[in-house]
Order: sequence, then structure tokens, then C-alpha cells
Amino acid sequence: MDLLVIMDPLENADPDGDTSIGLMAAALERGHRVRHCMAGDLSLVEGTVRADTRIVVGSGGVRFDDGRPELIDLADIDAVLVRTDPPVDTDYLNMTLLLEFARGQTLIVNDPRALREANEKLYACRFPDLMPATLVTADQAALCAFAAEHGAAVLKPLDGHGGEGVCLLKPGDPDGPALVTERTAGGTRPVMAQRFLPEVYDGDRRILLLDGVPLGVLRRMPAPGEFRANIGLGAVADVVDLDDSDRRIIDALAPALRADGLWFVGIDVIGGHLSEVNVTSPTGLRQLSRLSSARPDLTVIDWVEERSRAR
Repeated sequence: MDLLVIMDPLENADPDGDTSIGLMAAALERGHRVRHCMAGDLSLVEGTVRADTRIVVGSGGVRFDDGRPELIDLADIDAVLVRTDPPVDTDYLNMTLLLEFARGQTLIVNDPRALREANEKLYACRFPDLMPATLVTADQAALCAFAAEHGAAVLKPLDGHGGEGVCLLKPGDPDGPALVTERTAGGTRPVMAQRFLPEVYDGDRRILLLDGVPLGVLRRMPAPGEFRANIGLGAVADVVDLDDSDRRIIDALAPALRADGLWFVGIDVIGGHLSEVNVTSPTGLRQLSRLSSARPDLTVIDWVEERSRAR
């Protein structure tokens, strides 16, 4: 395959933990040509999407080769992996609108239309029976009342990632009203509030799904003194088996994910409850590969190769 990965600057990626780097390395291991570009390297010329790309090689670690950038038509590429990190801001949305012109011409993972519509916090709200009690609002009094009703609430910005901006709202906390005011920009910006699940201290389960099928479960234990179970915030990960709650959630989600073109996602499960569906650049694949005897990174590339060939 000729594979293009759209992501953030290659030099800023963690060579040991970044999922995009892991996918590139797996594709190179399979003998494919791998290209890199950023969202700003896309252009539209008379209805044709083009990208200013650099070839990536694997000797001495994933890096650019010594050649010059090459302008290519996406229609000539076998598959495109969209791995740009949030926030889903104007630049991100413009990227998906440009990629819209390549839909049907090449395999795009995940589908650009789905990336626009499937907010990583709100998509899970399509399945309220699977989630903890959840409220999305900019109403500061309603958020404080929600935390009081449920004992504590986790506040999440709708466009955040990696635990950024996530905080715990406890009833009676003298700093609580100021915290809510800050997170909602004075009552003008909606945030998500979810009932705090103390089971998070037993591990937040990141389940990576490929075409609705689980690749594995990465259990992330928060660092001491921390409730956020993000690896970037010091969480320690291990690999565990699927349980009945995981299977129930996956069975409910899989048909919708396939219908929406959300081929590679990471869902977060705490205490048997679905908390998020990560669609833009789900992480954990490198750790899952390293901690298990399986090679889910190669499974993803093999699926992309098979799906691309079928087209």
C-alpha cells in the first residue's frame, strides 16, 4: 500500500508510546510505503484533494527520509489514516471538509464526516443506558446541583483530550463555584458533568475497537493522588480480559460505529459504565502491543490493507 498518515508534527510524537508512530512502524514492517502530512498540508485543486507529504522510514526509529516533500493526489493513495489530535477546532473541521472531497476515492480511517459529527464526549450520549448519570449544560447552578445530587461529578470540556481541563467537583468545596465559572466561561460554554465513579481507582478500561471488534483491553490505574487515568498523566497500564460489561457495551456500540465509518476507536469504561468514545486519535495501541502477546498494531494494518484491496 501507499499509506498516508495525517497527524501532528512527527518530531513531537512520543517514539515509544504514540499510537500513530506505532501504526507507521507496523505498516513499514508489512512493507508498505508510509507518508506523513499535517492538516495544513492539504489543499483542494479543481475538486481534487492534494497533500504535501514526506516519506517515512523505519531504520533507526520512525523518521523522515532524506528526500524532498512530494505533492500527491489523495485519489492515488490506497488509504489515509486521520490521526490529528483534538481540539476539534476550525482548523480541524476544515481538514475534514477537504477530506470530504476524497470520500469514495480512497479509504479514510476514520471517515471525515463521522469525525465532524461524532464529538468524543457527546457520541457516548447516544447510549444513555450504558453511561453513568450525565448532564451537559452551561448552567452553573445546574452543574453544582448535579454534583450535590450524586455526591461528586467529573467536569469535562467537550473539546478536550488527554485529561486536559477535566476536574472533580465536590459538594461543599469552597472553590467549586469558581471552578464551574471558569470551566463554563461564566455560564456561556457547555461542559459535560458525569457522576464520579470511584471504581476508577480500580482502573479505567480503554478498549480499542477495530471495525467494532475488540483488539484488547488496557486497564489504566491513576497515579497516586490523581483520579484521571490518562497515561500522559502518569497512569500505570496493564492488559486485562474483556468482562461481561465490556461485551455488553461493545455489542451495543458496534453497529453504530460501523454505520458511521468509525473504524478505529477507543472506548473508556469505568465500573461497567461507558464514559467516552474516542474517535479522533485514540491512544493505547503501543502499550497494548507491548504488554500483550498479540500484535494489534499489525492487525490494524492488515485490516486497512484488506479493506483497501476490497475497494
